[in-house]
Amino acid sequence: MRGPNRQRTLRDLLAHGTTRCETGVMTDPAEPIHRADPHDVSVHSKLNWLRAGVLGANDGIVSVAALVVGVAAATTEIGPVLIAGVASVVAGAISMGLGEYVSVSSQRDTERALIAKERWELETMPQQELAELTGLYRSKGLSAATADAVARELTAHDALAAHLEAELHIDEDDVVSPWQAAGASALSFVIGAVLPMLAILLPPPEWRIPTTFVAVVVALAVTGWLSAWIGGSPRLRAVLRVTIGGALALIVTWAVGAALGVAV
Repeated sequence: MRGPNRQRTLRDLLAHGTTRCETGVMTDPAEPIHRADPHDVSVHSKLNWLRAGVLGANDGIVSVAALVVGVAAATTEIGPVLIAGVASVVAGAISMGLGEYVSVSSQRDTERALIAKERWELETMPQQELAELTGLYRSKGLSAATADAVARELTAHDALAAHLEAELHIDEDDVVSPWQAAGASALSFVIGAVLPMLAILLPPPEWRIPTTFVAVVVALAVTGWLSAWIGGSPRLRAVLRVTIGGALALIVTWAVGAALGVAV
């Protein structure tokens, strides 16, 4: 919100109702302005970050666990397992962070280009842009008079914000940050990798692989449930999908490590 007196957006008008005078101008200035929708947007953004964090942790759990289980199947010495695990954590975190940085940077550049284009259009063809905004609101079901009144009020208040919201569904003040995305992705990967590292390093040699297997399956079940809960999808299906996939990865790397250990 740009200030306590910011005029209501179209979604506020649709959600709470409006009063129009004979000229079509919105009235009822004494009614409190309920800005519910920005809270919804904020929650949605936070849920997206949470989902990305859960998926990053899931990657850390599976990739690091698969590697250390493969090495532990080949040797009972703790040194090679520790070196492989630490190298996997560092390489994975860097890879996740770099990949997220590149991806989000591309998204940010696209959003900035769209904002610049919209600003130029408002400066060079304001009447056409007003007509376009009115047409967008009419397409949402408003009458011609109401759509025109909404478009004019929002244009007078903040034309760029109105067009960005109605046309592109973006906020000039909420452009994504590649550094935040990269940091969150790398951190979530490291957090996820802590569990398999502890599970493989702390038990005695004969219990390392079984302990890691059980710990990883349980952790994947939790991350799968969280991911499904955040996305509103069926929990059981997500849990089975992620646990079966993770278990298969551990079995394959264990078999490879065991075969190489016997061969060596």
